[in-house]
Order: sequence, then C-alpha cells, then structure tokens
Amino acid sequence: MQSARRDANGQALVAVLAGGRALRMGGAKASVDLCGRPLIAYPLRAARDAGLDAVVVAKRASALPPLDERVLYEPDSPGHPLCGVLAALREGRPVLALGCDMPFVSAGLLAWLAAGEREPTVARLDGRVQPLPALYRPEDIPELERALAAEQSLRATLEGLCPRVVDERELSAFGDPRRLCFSVNDARDLRTAGRWMAG
Repeated sequence: MQSARRDANGQALVAVLAGGRALRMGGAKASVDLCGRPLIAYPLRAARDAGLDAVVVAKRASALPPLDERVLYEPDSPGHPLCGVLAALREGRPVLALGCDMPFVSAGLLAWLAAGEREPTVARLDGRVQPLPALYRPEDIPELERALAAEQSLRATLEGLCPRVVDERELSAFGDPRRLCFSVNDARDLRTAGRWMAG
C-alpha cells in the first residue's frame, strides 16, 4: 500500500472535527474518557500512525484536552460540521475529515483514503453515505460554502459532490466497516466502545 507521509505542499491534511456542542454527551465530547484516554486521542493517534499531518478544528469555546496537534478555530456560528471542513480546506490542502468521536478509525484506512486526492471520497455503509471520514478538495470550497449557507446536511452535501464511494467490501480490508465508521454520540455508544476496546 502506498506510503502516506505527507508534507505541506498541497498534500492531504487530516482534520479532526471537535467543534460540535455534543448535547447528547453532555458537552466536551473530545475530552470524554474512553479506556483511560480522551476520545479525541484515538483518531489523532490513527493519523500519526498513518504518517499524516493532522489538525484539530474547534470553536473557541470548545473544551479540549491537552493536545500536541495544532488547533484551527472555525467561526463561532453556525454550528455545522461544514464550518470545520471549510476552516481546514482554507489551509490550501486536500482534507480528510474525521470526527473527534471516532475511536476505531484505522491508520491503514486513513492512509488509503488520503492517497486518493483527485476526487472527493466517502464511505458507504448499509447503503448510506457516511458523513465521516470523507476526503474533500480545496476546489470544493464554493460548493461547500453554498451548502453551508443553505444549512444542508453534511451527508447531502457530500452526495452533491458526486464523490468516489468506498463500499463495505473495500472498507473491510482495513477492519470491521461498522467499527471503522463508528461515532460515539451518547453514553450508550461510549459503553459500546468500551466493550469493543476491552474485547
């Protein structure tokens, strides 16, 4: 598989999105403890293991644990994941966007997705496009800005970009597709993630 060590010359940047309000988790999702580590530590570790540069994208009021990675600040409003994607894309590089709540995304998957920089790329699970992880390009910015102004969902926005779709068969080369795309959205998901980690 192609080496994914990237530099700042227009190459892929992992953006770990941490600007959501996380109301179902009671806030501060990035700092929630999962098996002794902050939740955000897992996707950041996967990016490092893949040899990819990573940034955390958050709002100025977002509660974050101590981080080695650079933090990019998105606008305080609106509360939409596209704010974080756009903030990262303005660095001028293709962006592989992840949620801070994705503890099972793998380094192998990230390296493989980041290598496909010529077109937007998304995963599909159970017949549905997954909002994250997804690969965006700087040339997508005008369409993403229009989608944000229209308050369009991230899933609908991605579908409008006519992306390359990675199906479950392709995902399974990197692990269980359901775990790779799993997001911790509430206390029940956190318990599930803990069981999976322990098992």
